[in-house]
Amino acid sequence: MIAADTTTPAKVPPPRQAPPPAVPKAPRRRRTSGGGAVPWALLAPCLLILALVMGYPLVRLVTLSFQKFGQSQLWGFQPAESVGFDNFGKVLGDSEFWAVVVRTIVFAVGSVVFTMVIGMLIALLLQRVSGWVKTLINIALVASWGMPIIVATTVFKWLFDSDYGVFNALLSKLPGVDMIGHNWFASGPQGLAVIMLLVVWGAVPFVVITLSAGLTQVPSELEEAARLDGAGAWGVFRYVTLPILKPIVVMLTTLSVIWDMGVFPQVFVMRGGHPEAEFQLLTTYSYDRAFVVNDYAQGSAIALLTVLLLLGVVAVYMRQMLQIGEVE
Repeated sequence: MIAADTTTPAKVPPPRQAPPPAVPKAPRRRRTSGGGAVPWALLAPCLLILALVMGYPLVRLVTLSFQKFGQSQLWGFQPAESVGFDNFGKVLGDSEFWAVVVRTIVFAVGSVVFTMVIGMLIALLLQRVSGWVKTLINIALVASWGMPIIVATTVFKWLFDSDYGVFNALLSKLPGVDMIGHNWFASGPQGLAVIMLLVVWGAVPFVVITLSAGLTQVPSELEEAARLDGAGAWGVFRYVTLPILKPIVVMLTTLSVIWDMGVFPQVFVMRGGHPEAEFQLLTTYSYDRAFVVNDYAQGSAIALLTVLLLLGVVAVYMRQMLQIGEVE
């Protein structure tokens, strides 16, 4: 036997594997003390201004609505007396108040519908015109939007004047139409229609500019795909454009309802500072009760009821926005 056959081969150790590269640890962020107070500190100036501008008037409004407060109390001859809910009972039990509420709701709904429809049509039209035409239209919209309400109301009074009104003269040029001397404010519905036209004219520019900005966010690929699937212009708008614009439409509709239910100077100036009974809206009716009849308590109660009605509109808006956020 050879010596080489009797020797056991030596075991070779396995090669060492290189250790995996160390993953660098992310630096720990130091928690700054008072981090939750930073947003409140930034909001503090705005909240303070709101509290000063709106806080005291709102508190005073609520206080007056629960008191007996007339000229005697205003001049200090008699102290203000607490009457509980008597003012609200008188207001809610008055048939004239409910007629004003219905008139205000009809006026606001009509104004909002016409504002949103006309604004949407103009915004869609601006997407299909040349650049210089779009610029001219935007300049005209901004100019009309920036016009003071008193100036716009005076212009509309001249346009619809019974003797020298341009609108009556233009209508009289139509065959078989004679509108010379027609008084648009002889009846409440016609006069409120003119005031509604004034409100729509002043509100459309903001709606058009906002919707035009929203239309730039609609992907052209989705519209082209819908057309390839056989959808027409209405189908593309209904199933592609409108769902994308829904948050903006909801916001604009809510703001328009709040603004149109708070219309005051248009009615007040158009009727020379003394709106007739068939022209009264909630704002002018509250003013009439407070400063014409000199019953400041009932005027405050009507104003507070108007605020509560508008809060209902805001609640619907918040619910819609939360539903949209859950879908997204």
